[in-house]
Amino acid sequence: MKIIIAPDSFKGSLTAKEVCYHIEKGILKKIPDAQILKIPVADGGEGTIDALLDSLNGKLKNVDVHNPIGNKIQGYYGLIDDSTAIIEMAVASGLPLLTDLERNPLQTNTYGTGELIMDALNSGCNKIIICIGGSATNDGGAGMLKALGVKFYNQLGLMNDINGGNLNEILSFSLNDFDKRIEKIKIIVACDVINPLLGINGASEVFAPQKGADKNQVKILENNLTHFADIVEEHFKKEFRNLPGSGAAGGLGFSLLSFLNAELKNGIDIVLNTIDFEQKISSFQPSLIITGEGKMDYQTAFGKAPLGVAILAKKFNIPVIAFCGSLGKNYEHLFENGFDGIFSIMKNGVSLKDSMENAGKFLENAVKREIEINSRQLFQK
Repeated sequence: MKIIIAPDSFKGSLTAKEVCYHIEKGILKKIPDAQILKIPVADGGEGTIDALLDSLNGKLKNVDVHNPIGNKIQGYYGLIDDSTAIIEMAVASGLPLLTDLERNPLQTNTYGTGELIMDALNSGCNKIIICIGGSATNDGGAGMLKALGVKFYNQLGLMNDINGGNLNEILSFSLNDFDKRIEKIKIIVACDVINPLLGINGASEVFAPQKGADKNQVKILENNLTHFADIVEEHFKKEFRNLPGSGAAGGLGFSLLSFLNAELKNGIDIVLNTIDFEQKISSFQPSLIITGEGKMDYQTAFGKAPLGVAILAKKFNIPVIAFCGSLGKNYEHLFENGFDGIFSIMKNGVSLKDSMENAGKFLENAVKREIEINSRQLFQK
């Protein structure tokens, strides 16, 4: 019996690698001679570095960077074959790096993300995958650009500090010192949102309140991003503001598209392509594929990791089941997307806190139980 285990993390409880471990334990309790291939996955958000490094035997590179309000912290990114960098922008510019009192997108910037990119260039990488979820910023990516050598000017001259609150001061910018190595490398952006830069579905209106902005600040940020977009698009003679994903990460997507000529893709597609998941299925020829994530609901169908796994499983007509911490709204619709079974590990009468603390044990027991109940149905498909 051959089984592939390919889950995302159970956020707050288990990493994807730990989920693989506990699912394997549950399987072996029922099928001791099972041949198991463990492949941790992610959808381009938190945990993508870990998933890719686990699957491809990569390594972490530590680097000192600045957090969203300019304090020095130790950041990191992943390296695969010393040629591909995996960067999670949240490592340097993420909301969890700040206290509640520090969260103000008028004052934060993406400079630290630019420092991670610069270090990857200095390490000789010719391909960079950038995951842009979880930002604390709304600076349109200007901070990142500054770290890469772009110079911004206002009426007083060179701007030393740039953030979401002073984009409206920019009168011009210079690319004379912009790192030319950017032109020679491939940059792929893992992005799970399609929001444009501006408007009711844009970066400021949709995401800035989650980063600490009140209604008045949202208006300021919207006006500032509009001004920034006007300056940039006038320079390049091309419109980027309405491209899907340009509003991701407080407008970081906009600058990645306009200045770095990046290609935005669905995060799980990037991960599965990078680890060559389809080829692994073809060569291993499993009888069953098991996936999962912390919570599964209708949003799982919008490009989350288990969906990507299920789609490829069905390409080979292999049954796929998923385990999750909890089942949410309209999860039943996922059965229309290739899942043969979706099971929660939650136990009746157990609090959420206890369930999260004991997620590994509950996961093992749930896997053993469902394989025992459904094995005939699953393995005869």
